[in-house]
Amino acid sequence: MSNKPVGMEVSVALSETIMHCDVDVIAAYPITPQTHIVEHLADLFADGEMDAEYIPVESEHSALSACMGSAAAGARTFTATAAQGLEYMHETLFIASAMRMPIVMAIANRALSAPISVWGDHSDVMAARDTGWISIFAENGQETVDLAIMSFRIAEDHKVLLPVFLNLDGFHLSHMIEPVLIPSREEVKAFLPEHIYPAPLHPSKPVAMGECAGPNIYTEAKKQQWEVLEKSIDIIRQVFADFGKQFGREYHLVEEYKVEGAKTLLLTMGSYSETAMTCVDKMRAQGKKVGLIRLRCFRPFPFDDLRKVVKNADTLIVLDRSLVMGGPGGPVMSEVRSALFGRKGMPKVSGIVGGLGGRDITVEDFEKIYDLGEKLANDQSREFAMYGVKE
Repeated sequence: MSNKPVGMEVSVALSETIMHCDVDVIAAYPITPQTHIVEHLADLFADGEMDAEYIPVESEHSALSACMGSAAAGARTFTATAAQGLEYMHETLFIASAMRMPIVMAIANRALSAPISVWGDHSDVMAARDTGWISIFAENGQETVDLAIMSFRIAEDHKVLLPVFLNLDGFHLSHMIEPVLIPSREEVKAFLPEHIYPAPLHPSKPVAMGECAGPNIYTEAKKQQWEVLEKSIDIIRQVFADFGKQFGREYHLVEEYKVEGAKTLLLTMGSYSETAMTCVDKMRAQGKKVGLIRLRCFRPFPFDDLRKVVKNADTLIVLDRSLVMGGPGGPVMSEVRSALFGRKGMPKVSGIVGGLGGRDITVEDFEKIYDLGEKLANDQSREFAMYGVKE
């Protein structure tokens, strides 16, 4: 399978890749549009193709709780979820990161209710953005496969030991059939070292986990956790580089597309980025100086990488696929403005919120978003705009 691309559903390709990563424990509960991932893993387990423990639990909260137990014992651990499932895990998300448990979780990003929606946007992961997890976004099936492998190596690095969100857009990516090149088990093993957790739970060597902390040490504990997450960006960058050397596919914290000479840049995350690329091609052919940047890594936020990429642009338009209620539009836009605030030579930033609840954004829509974003950048009376609202 490693020599040529194979056409398959992205969720299935992800499951096959997780099998090749030699995971020890999978704890999962089904929820649309994540279900196909753990469903196929269950099939692989039932057919004897995986040497792992598969735990079918009664809820997402239980799924992550089981994952924390297995991770604490030193097992390579995987789970997956979406939308309300991720929010049901919410209280345990903080515990997994603070206790330095290298769990990898795939999120088939989906809109949060209400109204009830099974379709994709980024409101689920953005509601969990500050829980201390590393958060990485895939744009297509091949990236989903590659980033899954890299996620385990990042999470399990002894300088990191943090859980990872692997984000893939629900339906627009999770249910698409694409040509995907899946590295063999041998190739993955050459890249992904054996997982050796430094302080596992074991009867012969008792350790304390999750003990109580009073006001005299809580602040220091949180500062240490923040520093580990911030410094993990160097490990992520190195893992991306090492993957490129072995497999020939390059990844960066901030991805560029026709940025050179562009005076207006659009910033996106996830599968809609590829449609935006087509729009950039079209507008470039018309002589317009536009380009595209895509955030690969949202947590930790790549401040320096972003500043380097955008420094020559006049306008930066940020497309968010989630809405901050009572706030300045979208969460990504807020992060970007913070990153550029007060620094000389940085572009004006405008925010657009669109694609909520799985609504498509076409090439023609992206052309209008470029035009709208440029107008907003020069209109200080508006914090942001929602694109595509029906009158």
